[in-house]
Amino acid sequence: MVMRVVVVGGGIGGLALGAGLRRRGLEVAVFDRDKDVAATGGYHITLDDRAQSALRELVAPEIMRRLLASASALRLRDRDAFWDRRGRLLGRGPDLSGHPGIDIDRITLRGLLAEAVGDDLHLGRTVSEVGLGGDGTPRVLFTEAEPVPADLVVGADGPHSVVARHLAGGPTNSPAGIIGFSGRTLRRDLSPGEQQRLGKRSGLAVGPRGAALYVGFLDPVGNAVLDAPELRMSVTTGPTYIWGAMLPESAATDSLRALRAGALQAAVLERFRERGWAERTLEVMARADPHSVAAYRFNAASTRAAELAPWPAGRITALGDAVHATPPTAGMGAGAAIRDAAALLRHLGDVADGGTTPAEAVHRFEAGMRRRGSEVLTLAMRTVRLVLATDTALGAAATAVTTPILAAAARLRHGRPAPAPVRAARPGRDTYR
Repeated sequence: MVMRVVVVGGGIGGLALGAGLRRRGLEVAVFDRDKDVAATGGYHITLDDRAQSALRELVAPEIMRRLLASASALRLRDRDAFWDRRGRLLGRGPDLSGHPGIDIDRITLRGLLAEAVGDDLHLGRTVSEVGLGGDGTPRVLFTEAEPVPADLVVGADGPHSVVARHLAGGPTNSPAGIIGFSGRTLRRDLSPGEQQRLGKRSGLAVGPRGAALYVGFLDPVGNAVLDAPELRMSVTTGPTYIWGAMLPESAATDSLRALRAGALQAAVLERFRERGWAERTLEVMARADPHSVAAYRFNAASTRAAELAPWPAGRITALGDAVHATPPTAGMGAGAAIRDAAALLRHLGDVADGGTTPAEAVHRFEAGMRRRGSEVLTLAMRTVRLVLATDTALGAAATAVTTPILAAAARLRHGRPAPAPVRAARPGRDTYR
């Protein structure tokens, strides 16, 4: 008998698993509350070589080729940069010329994976509960549809997972202490000076009082991983900065999550100006498409492997952020979810071959997932803790004192003169004329 798997959640991890199960010939149904796969955060994710290897196990070669033709190669980027809040260079990251990683729009990747799942993806279906029927068969219940039975239920429904909450008897993560804000800005919309400073690279700036700004560079046309324009389907069609701003969570910053578009954009800019950020460092946010600006809370699971997936293995399991919710500060959360999906597929293959039972396959899968989750969480939380450390009195003072020294040292190393003083603009003034 062919195993029937129901996947709750049609994000990156859930769709990757659904694509792999379908390709392997298993019966699968993926349910997601979104009515459109494009209804997701339109930003970018990084896939390292491990995540790409996992994807090759899950999708057909033609899907993988289209993915690579729609992605931006890290090896074609300049070295990453680190700045202070006034835009002064503090240092550079390692040489990326041999880096195997790729960046891709989340919408693009989700669309490709949804295509691979095909008609086994069911949109507009909100899961209300999971559990076991009277005969011990897992069941998925919906708000407005009949329950669906399964041989195995997999929760891929993110940090607020209904499935993981059922298994753990409560939340599997907690707020990390940071509110994130993100948006996208076309490189051509920036002033020539900022285009030159930011360059064709990604970078990070950290300032006092818990403020930080990551600026990611994405160009799946000029920096395409695979030069095959006829296969390209990226929603990003030119050089774009996809940025993420961070502020400590508080009543004042948490209230910003209720704002949208231009109102949110203006409020975030004001919070950074209050913290002494120079106008040029904020230009990438100020010139973003207002409709791309969004706010979200960073959630994080425990970094301790033993505390992840704290339930007995059975016929209901979970993966990705449902288990190891990871802040975006390491750029590895989506890749870890894809690796989870590939690992689960391999273990289910052992069941299909008669080599093990479903419960034992899930047990082995969850053991590996705990290790992966702990790894990516540990990396992501380092940056979170760094940002939060600057929000203490000592941390703010140390940041204010040391960053000019580091900037001066960087200028000496690179033989550059000191930049002209930047005068902070008054809120509301047009600083770009």
